[in-house]
Amino acid sequence: MTTIAVVDHGAGNLVSIAQGLERAGARVVVAATPAELESAQGIVLPGVGSTGAVMAGIRRGGFVDALRSRRVPLLGICVGMQVLFDHSDEDATSGLGLIPGRVRRLAAPRLPHIGWNDVTVVRPDPLFAGTDPVFYFVHSYAPVCDDVDHVVARCEYGEPFVAAVRAGTVAGVQFHPERSATAGLRLLSNFVASCRTAVEAIP
Repeated sequence: MTTIAVVDHGAGNLVSIAQGLERAGARVVVAATPAELESAQGIVLPGVGSTGAVMAGIRRGGFVDALRSRRVPLLGICVGMQVLFDHSDEDATSGLGLIPGRVRRLAAPRLPHIGWNDVTVVRPDPLFAGTDPVFYFVHSYAPVCDDVDHVVARCEYGEPFVAAVRAGTVAGVQFHPERSATAGLRLLSNFVASCRTAVEAIP
């Protein structure tokens, strides 16, 4: 069984994401220390609240170097996706720098953006294979990629925004797959499958 580590940095919806991954066929380890990431075939970086709180928890837990140097697939969810970038305008926070770009506040008449929205996949990606691209969002900020080749999917709320990204084995989604019913479960199942494939390919 594929083992997925969910990073416990103190600002994530750990129960829901762990249950979603278990339904997707994974063995889940909630990792409170970087050492607990070492035996995982994939890593999920969840996040709720603000980028400042999430990055503070990542630093406090000693996860920065481990996340930057990991060899297995990494999936950031919501704020966990936003901290993959260089910088966020929210809390003027530096991120992990795994994907070039910055996170900025949405230009929308009402924030946060809460609810179900269609997602347009603009670049084929295994995460979205077989999904009905309607997902559940809760956010006020979204990333702007320096390189458009990293953009996998877009959505619109007040303005078009980036809904999913990829840079090699690092991926992120702005929505919450663990709260997105069948489509979310399929996406998590695709992530678990990609982790298994990636590990089998390591010499």
